[in-house]
Amino acid sequence: MKKSSKEILKRHGWRVDRSLHNFVYFYFYEPYVRASLLVTRLASRLFAGVKPFRAVPRFVFQRYHSKVLSREDVTKILSLEHDLDLGVDRRKRVLPFDFAKRIAFRNPTLIAVMDCPCVRTRAPDNPCLPVGKCIAIGQDFAPIWLEHCRERYNARQITQEEALEIIRTLRSTGHVTQAFIKVATGGLTGVICNCCPRCCVELETTRLSRRIDPSVTQYVESGYSVRQDPARCTLCGRCQEICPFEAIRVAGDGLLYDRKRCMGCALCVEHCPDQALSLYRDPEKLLPLDIELLREEMEPEAGA
Repeated sequence: MKKSSKEILKRHGWRVDRSLHNFVYFYFYEPYVRASLLVTRLASRLFAGVKPFRAVPRFVFQRYHSKVLSREDVTKILSLEHDLDLGVDRRKRVLPFDFAKRIAFRNPTLIAVMDCPCVRTRAPDNPCLPVGKCIAIGQDFAPIWLEHCRERYNARQITQEEALEIIRTLRSTGHVTQAFIKVATGGLTGVICNCCPRCCVELETTRLSRRIDPSVTQYVESGYSVRQDPARCTLCGRCQEICPFEAIRVAGDGLLYDRKRCMGCALCVEHCPDQALSLYRDPEKLLPLDIELLREEMEPEAGA
């Protein structure tokens, strides 16, 4: 048995079901994602608006989540030089999930990248490049990819600077940066995905599942909102084009901004040619996954 497989068993203890799920999730990444998409498409057609079935997507999404990240916050994570363990977000101020909630990075300079299963599933003949978009950070995830997914999904080890360059390149083409946290992987942070709005299965399955239950979601906001400087804005419409959540649009002689719909990904800010938009920490939203901020904010929780 490979070392990373032993780590999976150790992480989940007596929960052999979660160990098996953990292994299947990564080793059979592509068929796992394809099956999830097909099942969600079928369910949304059969059970749209049927109240008794609303419990199904809620049950699933309690166990599989992501947190939208700003470029600054993911840069801080990918620049870590030492282990970081902020513990469990007990008050759900950052990760409002029942199972996936531990903020920790062991050996954060160990980083791997591999092919995105969504791209391989959705656009195998015309993929948005590069296909290698998914990043594993640290001892809890990178070894699994490197030991089990080299041939299957082209997993390879990269440096922190290479990881940051992948982030920069993909954000320049409108990809959303997200931290994925799943109960089957121990509820830990450590997987960073760069999600193409055209290809991302998570974004589509959330949209489809809302036909069954409008309240469900797989992703939560970064913790930021956007401000506009009307004096700088020329209403060019670039923000509307780049926003993957349809939170901002040009209307007449101004911008219409839906703060609740906005996930704070900051793509509109980065792509605004007039520098008319800026990101701010929104006190009415979740705390961002800003490791510098959370070192202070979660310290009382660690001793609770």
